[in-house]
Amino acid sequence: MGSYPGRLVLLVEDDRDGRRLFAEWLEQAGFQVAATHNGRQALERAIEVAPDVVVTDLYIPGIDGYELTRRLKNDPRTRHIPVIAVTGYAPYAQDPTRAERAGCDAILPKPCTQEDLHDAIRSVIDGHRRPRTA
Repeated sequence: MGSYPGRLVLLVEDDRDGRRLFAEWLEQAGFQVAATHNGRQALERAIEVAPDVVVTDLYIPGIDGYELTRRLKNDPRTRHIPVIAVTGYAPYAQDPTRAERAGCDAILPKPCTQEDLHDAIRSVIDGHRRPRTA
């Protein structure tokens, strides 16, 4: 992955092991990581820390990833922040456009590789929309 030193990723993942793994992958690539486990905390953190990108699971407690994305995209303070959905959520497979309609800039199915995650982040940070996968 290209170098993005100092770039901040807000990671929203309710699974502790998944959160730890993704944070490790991101830190290895030189990103700073702010992590949270639910949508309400993620909304507050996004306003507080102004991340360069949000990486979120779609199925998280409280406000799910779809609603989190809609709220981020509807708030003038956060609408510019790209959102990447990383999900193993079964209903996503039945309607992959739902995340796109919510405002996600890229979508990765779980399991994904470290390279997949890095490529998606590079794509949205560089301003290019990554083709969605089903």
